[in-house]
Amino acid sequence: MPPAHSTKPHQTYSELITLLQKRGMTIPDEERAKRKLSQIGYYRLSGFWYPCRKVKIDAAGECIMDVKGKHPLRGDDFQEGTNFDSIIDLYLFDKKLRMLMMDALERIEIHVRSVIAHEVGRFDPLAYLNTSFVNPAKVIKGHWKDWSVKQEGLIGESREDCIRWHKMNKSPIPFWVVVETWNFGQMSKYFENLKGDYQNTICERLQVFDASGKPHTRALKNWLQELNTLRNKCAHHARIWNREANNAITISGNSYFKGFNLDEVARKRIYSQICILWFLLQKIGPHSDWIKDVADLVDAKPDVEFLPCTAMGFPDKCGFPRDKFNLCPL
Repeated sequence: MPPAHSTKPHQTYSELITLLQKRGMTIPDEERAKRKLSQIGYYRLSGFWYPCRKVKIDAAGECIMDVKGKHPLRGDDFQEGTNFDSIIDLYLFDKKLRMLMMDALERIEIHVRSVIAHEVGRFDPLAYLNTSFVNPAKVIKGHWKDWSVKQEGLIGESREDCIRWHKMNKSPIPFWVVVETWNFGQMSKYFENLKGDYQNTICERLQVFDASGKPHTRALKNWLQELNTLRNKCAHHARIWNREANNAITISGNSYFKGFNLDEVARKRIYSQICILWFLLQKIGPHSDWIKDVADLVDAKPDVEFLPCTAMGFPDKCGFPRDKFNLCPL
């Protein structure tokens, strides 16, 4: 048996409700709160109410910051007005936001891998096996080998009819078929492994340019990496609405991005990812209403004082910046 001090003690749902109340959270319906704790889990919900906890203050009255000096440390007690029902509403808002993100990510993943297969596969139907398409540095560093081993595994595990047919008939699997085994990460890494000329061609197809009008391969590489991270968080039901990314989004030189006010904070939040998703979605479906659905959802976000829209990277607390996306105001 581990020492008593090695972990926090187990508590019943009733005990957890009492703990939250002692720390200052308002719980209008305790029975409902117990159900929600049983359905979702205390720890999972704690990520949503964390910003509602009081900031720790030192003897001089200053906020105590974390070791990196980026964020204030918080105590256990809640700020006045923190309501359990509002936290549940925020949790449901985040769930709906993930569903909208996944809708866009699915379309982009399928489109980009189709473009890659078409633009590289036309030179060699088995280009995904051919190192002549690969940046030599990626071969030397072992990145290409890692990708290839992963690709063999994906083909071996695939239950897609098109893959099974080729394996059954001992027929080479062409590029435009093998991409059906790809996930977003495999697609992103393949683009990263390619030689510059092929990366440029793909950027041109997706209209990703720098300020001089040249293909901006660094931007597209960054987008695919960050969108893959977002996709994984959505797929594993992680909180995304106010999550800070490790890497900032790279802004291309396209005129589309002018006026979004994507500062350093915004480029690490969901706002910049929404901008990228919408940029790419418009290449696939020019008449899509996806951005309006996102705007409507953001504007319906639960109104919690300590959880403003600026936590999503938006320029102010007034909701979705509809004017920047040429949307009619509410």
